[in-house]
Amino acid sequence: MPNRILPAIEIETGAQPTHSVIWLHGLGADGHDFEPIVGELDTARLPPTRFLFPHAPIRTVTINGGYAMRAWYDIISSDFSQRREDPRGVRESAQQLENLIARENERGVSDANIVLAGFSQGGAVALHTGLRHRRRLAGILALSTYLPLAETLAAEADPVNRDLPIFMAHGEADTVIPHAFARRSAELLQASGYPLEWHNYPVDHTVSADEIRDLDAWLRRVLAPAG
Repeated sequence: MPNRILPAIEIETGAQPTHSVIWLHGLGADGHDFEPIVGELDTARLPPTRFLFPHAPIRTVTINGGYAMRAWYDIISSDFSQRREDPRGVRESAQQLENLIARENERGVSDANIVLAGFSQGGAVALHTGLRHRRRLAGILALSTYLPLAETLAAEADPVNRDLPIFMAHGEADTVIPHAFARRSAELLQASGYPLEWHNYPVDHTVSADEIRDLDAWLRRVLAPAG
């Protein structure tokens, strides 16, 4: 149901958080997948921050033989030369992410203090949602992923997030989402004027220690800017 609040793991780095990071997991995982990353970040150098790790709904996934698993959207093809993502599922998950943002607003966190983050499918939904969000966010953290429904972005993107900081990272040996495919998404966003940072790492479809170090520094820049 797109209008319900998804269950999520929450970790607060201080009392009365003023900032939030909403982090979406990849296909077949759940919110626990990236829960340990909070302990690997230098949270002492961040303002009081609430990390949310929601669980995706369970749905059937076409490329996995119709098996039901946690997924942000159906993947209808393994062919990267054609559409892979189910548009309806992407938009439903985007609305669920918007619901989580709205709840953070109700808890006193402004949009400008919220980062949308995600890995693989989760990163795709973070990109899709953040670029269309109608109020200025703090940034988007997109790992081992790509831009879904890219052909609709020009018409649907909100100008308020045109200068939104974006951190995209990808493994050069990724066998799930090819590096070149993800790189094309980054180049499209850069050509559209978004201030996107692109990072390569010599890994497969995973997150490396160097990547965590770099995203940690980026998070400090967007959540606790100097001055």
